[in-house]
Amino acid sequence: MRLDQVVLDTNILVTALRSKRGASFKLISLIGKGPFKINLSVSLVFQYEEILRRQRRSLHVAQDDIADVLDYLCSMANLHEIYFLWRPYLPDPQDDMVLELAVNAGCKYIVTYNKRDFRGAETFGIEVVTSKEFLEKIGVLP
Repeated sequence: MRLDQVVLDTNILVTALRSKRGASFKLISLIGKGPFKINLSVSLVFQYEEILRRQRRSLHVAQDDIADVLDYLCSMANLHEIYFLWRPYLPDPQDDMVLELAVNAGCKYIVTYNKRDFRGAETFGIEVVTSKEFLEKIGVLP
């Protein structure tokens, strides 16, 4: 069985750490067990770390826990070096970084809560979906 290749936008991790009851937490809990594989680049991991550390108090997460989450994600992901930069393509350079990774990794999906920020991703054959939509597509939610 071929695993769907995905990139998770930072807002998915923030939402997953904020609540254990939502679709984002369910998605994160399936990493390494579900019918998909996440993809990471150094720059995306740095972005994850920066945002999670900045919001850690509101997330009620210890710095060591953030490091553990990031280590786990890195151990489960396909890791990519990005050799090409064709920015700007999207309005936000941080979103360009996510799109570049998705294109380089041959991803089918970008999972985010900011779908409108990724308008144009379909040009590259990438579908932009929320956590709930992705879980429905992989058959975890009805």
